[in-house]
Amino acid sequence: MSTESLDLPFYEDSQLRRVLCVVAHPDDMEYGGSAAVARWTAQGVEVSYLLLTAGEAGMRSQDPEDAAEIRAAEQRRACELVGVEDLVILDLPDGMLEPSLDARRQIARRIRQVRPDVVMTQTWDLQVGWGLNHADHRAAGLATLDAVRDADNPWVFRELLEQERLEPWGARELLVFGAAATHLIDISGEPLQRGMASLEAHEQYFAELGGAAGTREMLESMAARQAEPLAGVDHALGVAVHSM
Repeated sequence: MSTESLDLPFYEDSQLRRVLCVVAHPDDMEYGGSAAVARWTAQGVEVSYLLLTAGEAGMRSQDPEDAAEIRAAEQRRACELVGVEDLVILDLPDGMLEPSLDARRQIARRIRQVRPDVVMTQTWDLQVGWGLNHADHRAAGLATLDAVRDADNPWVFRELLEQERLEPWGARELLVFGAAATHLIDISGEPLQRGMASLEAHEQYFAELGGAAGTREMLESMAARQAEPLAGVDHALGVAVHSM
C-alpha cells in the first residue's frame, strides 16, 4: 500500500464476479488486501484465496509443523471475517519460496480451476511502503504474474489440459497491492473494519511480533493518506492494475 497521497481513479469493480487472491503466507492478504475483499464479498463477488506456503517458518517459538497448523487456523478465521469460503494452502517452503516452474504450475492450475475475472497478488518490488520487501513476497508476486499468462496458454504446462482436463483461462486483469498505485479501491467503513478484524485474527502469530496494534495503526494511516484527496472517502487501498 503506497504511502503517497495521489489523485487516482477508482477501480471499476461493479461487474466483478470472481476473484482469486494469491499470496505467500497466512496474514499477507491482511496487509490491506482483505479490506478490498470485504468490499467485494459484500457485493456478492466470489473470492478465493491461494496461499503458496503455510507460513511454517514464521514463529520462532513454535516447531514449523505446529506453526503451520496455528497459522492455517488463524487464516481460516481471517477468511470468515471477510466472507471468503474458498481457501487453499499449498506446501511450498516458507522462507525459501521461488518463482519456479512448479510454483507457476500450481498457481496456473488454481486459476484454471477458479476461472477468475481478476487475480490479486502482492508486490514483487524490493522496496515497499513499510521497508524492504520479504523474499517470499517478491517470489509470490512474480510467480503469480507469470502464472496468469501460463493459465491462458494451452502450450504451457500441457498436462493441465491433457491430463487434468483444465481448459485455459484468461483473467482479465492482475491487481497488485503494495505497489505504486494506478487506481484506488474505496475501503471506507465496514470493509476497513472487517479487514482490520481479519488482521487481528492472526492472534498467535502477531503475539510473536509484539502484537497487531502497530500494524493496524500503520495500515489505517496509510489507507487514510491514500483517501485524502477524495471527497466522501475516508480510507482507500491503492492497487496497480495490469490488463492481461
